[in-house]
Amino acid sequence: MPIKRNAAESGMETKEKRADKGAVMAKRASLPRILVSLVLGVVVLIFVIAISFLLLQISGKNSLYSRADNGEMVNTLSGIAVELGGSIEEEEGDEDWQEGDFRFEGIHYRYNEDILTFLFMGIDKMTEVAPVEDGLDGGQSDAIFLLVLNSHTKEITVIGIPRDIMAEVQIYDEEGNYRGIGTAQLAIQHGYGDGAELSCERSMQAVSKLFYGLPIHGYCAINMGAVPLINDAVGGIDLKATETLDFDNFRVTEGEDLHLEGMDAYYYLHNRDTKSEESAARRLTRQKEYLIKYAAKAIEATKKDITFPVSLYSTLSKYMVTDISVDEVSYLATQALGYSFDGDNMHVLQGEIVQGERFEEFYADEDALYRLILKVFYEEVN
Repeated sequence: MPIKRNAAESGMETKEKRADKGAVMAKRASLPRILVSLVLGVVVLIFVIAISFLLLQISGKNSLYSRADNGEMVNTLSGIAVELGGSIEEEEGDEDWQEGDFRFEGIHYRYNEDILTFLFMGIDKMTEVAPVEDGLDGGQSDAIFLLVLNSHTKEITVIGIPRDIMAEVQIYDEEGNYRGIGTAQLAIQHGYGDGAELSCERSMQAVSKLFYGLPIHGYCAINMGAVPLINDAVGGIDLKATETLDFDNFRVTEGEDLHLEGMDAYYYLHNRDTKSEESAARRLTRQKEYLIKYAAKAIEATKKDITFPVSLYSTLSKYMVTDISVDEVSYLATQALGYSFDGDNMHVLQGEIVQGERFEEFYADEDALYRLILKVFYEEVN
């Protein structure tokens, strides 16, 4: 027999149903608001990240350009131009002559102030960076390169500097006491220091002086033990061997097709027979060819993942000494994506190799160096 409900019970049931229905409707009504809030939150987060990344780049750009002064080089090169028959005087018809301009072999030159230049060095140590007492044990720079970014032409230029080039270096004794300026192979300048910031700063000063006071906006010294990490970060490098190498741990034949991975990359870039004449020059040729291949793959990796340079920076941190900050790396990475680099933009200093009392000595061709500086760091004014 069906149970009869009185009016009061029916009324209560109706109110409960209405309350439940209202709660459901309220939940349904609040769902779009929640979704809108989430979407707005994501948009705000993306906006904040984008602004932060932009500020990071702006901060990096401003700090880089504020580092170096071009005054010394501009004055020196202007003086050399005069010695070689050029002129620093404005001539009739010069409508755009500025201080620091000069004329050489009939061409009006002006320093490109929007260029950024960085010193990169490979240090002959396999371990992670461990600063030493200031003295003689900072390690030698077996690979020395200048990386130049020209924002006007959108080109990257690399200048290879022979490790044995004779340069003015700051000399210190075993206790770190300054003994004066001497002429010696550039590679040993890094050794006269702490194997960290001091060594890099002294090397940067020596390279700047070698290039007539060239402004250098930053340095990066990497222990050679990091080469496998650098190489494998882009999946290895394919190239042809530029010379025959025969070592217990590594053998290749000139012209052989190679795929370098792990320690093989280190052996190819580092090994040389010190008893063989001009072995350092031939190794520099190997390093040059490798850099051309590596740059192409690194730029491609950055196009696929804009964080690649920052990630590599982090990976190398224990093997690296640099005054280039993360925000500066971020700025440089975004800039480099729009720049071109090929073999035509890879230069090696010209000069003569002679056998010294103990080691080979490389003497730069001053005329060729002067013209290279004009080509890379100056612009012709029409």
